[in-house]
Amino acid sequence: MGKSSSRLLSPPPFVTRLCRRAGFPFSLRVSGNKHGAGDGGQNHRADGEYSNISVMDSQTADRSPKITVIKPTFICPQVSNGPLTGSRKRPSEGNYEKEKDVCIQLFDQWSEADQVEFVEHLISRMCHYQHGHINSYLKPMLQRDFITALPAQGLDHIAENILSFLDARSLCSAELVCKEWQRVISEGMLWKKLIERMVRTDPLWKGLSERHQWEKYLFKNRTTEVPPNSYYRSLYPKIIQDIETIEANWRCGRHNLQRIQCRSENSKGVYCLQYDDEKIISGLRDNSIKIWDKQTLECLKILTGHTGSVLCLQYDERVIVTGSSDSTVRVWDVTSGEVLNTLIHHNEAVLHLRFCNGLMVTCSKDRSIAVWDMASPTDISLRRVLVGHRAAVNVVDFDDKYIVSASGDRTIKVWSTSTCEFVRTLNGHKRGIACLQYRDRLVVSGSSDNTIRLWDIECGACLRVLEGHEELVRCIRFDNKRIVSGAYDGKIKVWDLQAALDPRAPASTLCLRTLVEHSGRVFRLQFDEFQIISSSHDDTILIWDFLNVSTNGQTEGRSPSRTYTYISR
Repeated sequence: MGKSSSRLLSPPPFVTRLCRRAGFPFSLRVSGNKHGAGDGGQNHRADGEYSNISVMDSQTADRSPKITVIKPTFICPQVSNGPLTGSRKRPSEGNYEKEKDVCIQLFDQWSEADQVEFVEHLISRMCHYQHGHINSYLKPMLQRDFITALPAQGLDHIAENILSFLDARSLCSAELVCKEWQRVISEGMLWKKLIERMVRTDPLWKGLSERHQWEKYLFKNRTTEVPPNSYYRSLYPKIIQDIETIEANWRCGRHNLQRIQCRSENSKGVYCLQYDDEKIISGLRDNSIKIWDKQTLECLKILTGHTGSVLCLQYDERVIVTGSSDSTVRVWDVTSGEVLNTLIHHNEAVLHLRFCNGLMVTCSKDRSIAVWDMASPTDISLRRVLVGHRAAVNVVDFDDKYIVSASGDRTIKVWSTSTCEFVRTLNGHKRGIACLQYRDRLVVSGSSDNTIRLWDIECGACLRVLEGHEELVRCIRFDNKRIVSGAYDGKIKVWDLQAALDPRAPASTLCLRTLVEHSGRVFRLQFDEFQIISSSHDDTILIWDFLNVSTNGQTEGRSPSRTYTYISR
């Protein structure tokens, strides 16, 4: 095969480092020809094994006998379907144990950086099968119970903050993990924080907190007297039960009905209204504005000044703004009832108005829309008049992007709020449009063609037509769940908004309930999560209460089971 020769072969770096730390300065020589064929190829193996490696003291290599140390060999075994076998060749178990102990002792003396580098070299010389075993070994070691570990480092607040993002179901599961998790949840008052988060973000939760009187136990720090976490833990399912009951009452039409008889002196009818937790303000056909106590249903104040029917109104914490068939808009002090301003612009009845953030929009039977700047109740100036409808403009609504108007000419027109320029027309109703509401991209309108239409304001498409009323749809409101409509047939209908927006939902499933109590045309309504308040040509205001529903003929009051009072021990 040719003359055998010797050549130097550089060892793997980790072998060099290990030997040096063991105190062996060395040079390395491997016998065999340069092609690895000498001695039958026993000294250099194609499978990666280094054999018969002679380690000689470099200082005495020329003067002293050679010191030959047979080092353990490293073989990357072939991957097979059978078990891992023979990954290390060693003379005996005893030698392996001694060698392992020496390596461990040396390993323990190294710095962390050197240890990491050494292990990286070892792993790089292993095969995929071995990597899998190492991964299985390391995986549980890398897992950390950080919720338990953080408090041990004095970081309880971080553990509490992490768990505070859980929903109720996950929080229940977290309590069962271990006692330490349960302690973090309890001491962190995480059930209280969950309820507070729901009250801040969900109007239904906020309303329940006020009506059932557990709001007083929320949003207080730990320095004040608050119930323990167990109180909030038991309160949460009671709240969920109340919510499910309210939703069932809406679906089934169960309600407690209260009636206000307006007792108009001349002509009868309540054209418009708005309410809050303390009062109801109504505009009547007899030219007056009446303010009612919402709890006792007594009339608190009557405002007079208009010479025609009060057709529309809106109020905030400072003023009441009303529009009348006398063609004027009046601004009243909400507390004293004093007239602060009278706007004379329209030539015919003011049919509807809206104001918000210093901007007011009014519309009239004269076919025009007026846009006003409201610097103060006494400083209101006309910005722009919008003309385009061919019949009376019955209703307007707006936000920061669009002004939306509807008319007896069967169209809905969209205008830019900032520039007052015309944007587009929504066509579809077959007769005049009497009412609408606009929010986000959705417009919902009611017409004298007896239908309700849902529109996408951005593209002008009609998304759904709701049919069910037998006469003109006079008033309409919607929230995230429902549409509530009132019509000249004397009926109030409750519709499923989410189903109406789903084109796959059958038309027969959209109307959830029809409420019949008014004996005349329904002129106006508003609603929230707990009630509908409506007014009619029959001279009444009805309060449909879906929270305190009658049980065996008795109105369910604020019993202890619903008040959730905490008694300090």
